Order: sequence, then C-alpha cells, then structure tokens
Amino acid sequence: MDLALLRTFVTVHRAGSFTRAAALLGLSQPAVTSQIRTLERQLGRPLFLRQARGVTPTTIGDELAHKAAPHLDALVEVAETGLEDDSSLRTLHLAGPPEFTAERALPALTELTGEDGQVFALRASFGNAEETLEGLAAGHHDLAIGTARPRGALLTATALCDEEHVLVAAPDWAERAGVEKLDSADAPALEDVPVVEVHESLPFVARYWASVFDARPAAPGTVVAPDLRAVLACTVAGAGLAVLPRYLCAEALEHGDIVALHDPPVPPLRTYFLVVRTGTLAMPHIARAHEWLLRAAADWN
Repeated sequence: MDLALLRTFVTVHRAGSFTRAAALLGLSQPAVTSQIRTLERQLGRPLFLRQARGVTPTTIGDELAHKAAPHLDALVEVAETGLEDDSSLRTLHLAGPPEFTAERALPALTELTGEDGQVFALRASFGNAEETLEGLAAGHHDLAIGTARPRGALLTATALCDEEHVLVAAPDWAERAGVEKLDSADAPALEDVPVVEVHESLPFVARYWASVFDARPAAPGTVVAPDLRAVLACTVAGAGLAVLPRYLCAEALEHGDIVALHDPPVPPLRTYFLVVRTGTLAMPHIARAHEWLLRAAADWN
C-alpha cells in the first residue's frame, strides 16, 4: 500500500475535511480527493461519508486510522531526525488554555530547556479546548492541555490535575453586599453585584451557581475579558465578583486584595487532561514532556 496515500488518508481523518487536509499537505483538493478514491478502490471499502461540511469516517476508516496513524507519526519522526543520536535537540509544540499554560505548564517545562542538558526547544500556542484538540489531531501540536477528554481512538488523554474554583470579590463589594460568608441559601444576596467573566455566557459563574446554589446567576456580565488574568485584575480593581481558579487568585487572596465569598463543603472542580496523538508517546521528547508535567502536577493538586 502506498504510504503517500496513507499519509493523505490520516490527514483527512484528522482534519475532517478534504479542503483542510489539502491545505495541510500543500496539495490541491482534487488531488486529495483522487488519492482517497484510489485508496478506497484498493481496499474495496468506503473510508469516508461525504457531508455538506466535511467528511465523517466510516467504521473501516476509523479502524484504518487507528492502526496506521501511530506508525506514520513514527516514520515522520525518523525522517525528521535522520540518523542523529537521541541527544539532538527537538522542538516540542505545546498548546493549551492561555492562563493555565502560561502560569503552570510552561514554567514547569522550561526546566527541560535550560543550558544544562537541554531536552527540547519549546513552542507554545494558546486556544480554547476545541481549537487545541483540532490542532493536535491535524498535527500542528505535539502535546495539548485541555479540559475535555477527547472521543475516538486517534487521541489519547491522561488526567493531569484538578482545578478548584473560588467565588471572589474585592473587600468593598463584600461589605456593600453585606456578605461575609455565604451558605447555599444566600445566593440572592449577590444579585446586585456586577459580574466579571471571560465570555458573555458566564461559563465560570454559571457553572459555580449551578453546582453550589442549584440556580442561575441573576446579574449579567459587566466586564467581559477573554483571559482569566484580566478577570482577576478587574476583580481586584473592584469591578465585581468573579469565579476564578484558586491557583490563579491564591496570592491576591493571601494579600487581601480579594476575599472568598463562599466556602462550600465540596468546591467546584475542573479537570485538566494531557492529550497526545495515539502512538506519539514513543517519541522521546514528547514522552519526556508528558512525564514531566504529570510529575509537576502532583504538587498542583
């Protein structure tokens, strides 16, 4: 079987579209379509179901991708490293949410890029969970950090750590609302407090309200900024209440810049996962980064 056909097939499977696969491979869309049809004729089975917006793999297509993708990735590794020894410097491409990646993952991995015994060069990109997993599947990243466990066999996820969420506000807002500490019956006391969030849908606040108060937040977002570090800065400045990861706001809590408005018996948690393309942990630089982050996470929980 022609390896070029398999490479095109795996790229289409990961990209979910002939058009996106063609762009990744540097080919025309008709060329990609022709190669997939050739492979389907050789196998005597359809590999994809054509849809208005992309393609969906058949059962045979999923099975072939699961078997072929790890071996193709390993061949790419051999081609890129040639006959160099294992000490040659590789580049690790990491992707994840901006705050967690910047505050936790990158500082931990930087220890592997220092002058003493460099293991790899490091390149990072930020994105939401969907963008990150799509980029990983398409081969743009080597290792991804996400808050959702991916489906299917092409990506493999390992639980990394849990993130505790805390309901906080500047001390002045706690005083104005007449709140020292809330219990589950006191959520209405915050109805008039503005909300600081990362999105108009209030993902952090709404999740907290549903989990702890079994209710929906009443106040709309007053300040919306797509970065939790900006949400923290605005909360410290007195813009309103926010729900933040404890690791991100621990220093501000310690200094009294913000206060916790609630101490539930079971705080809301969000789990982070380390995700790789299945089979790529055979590559030493990816395996080392994966192992290193799991070790570092033992101190984060």
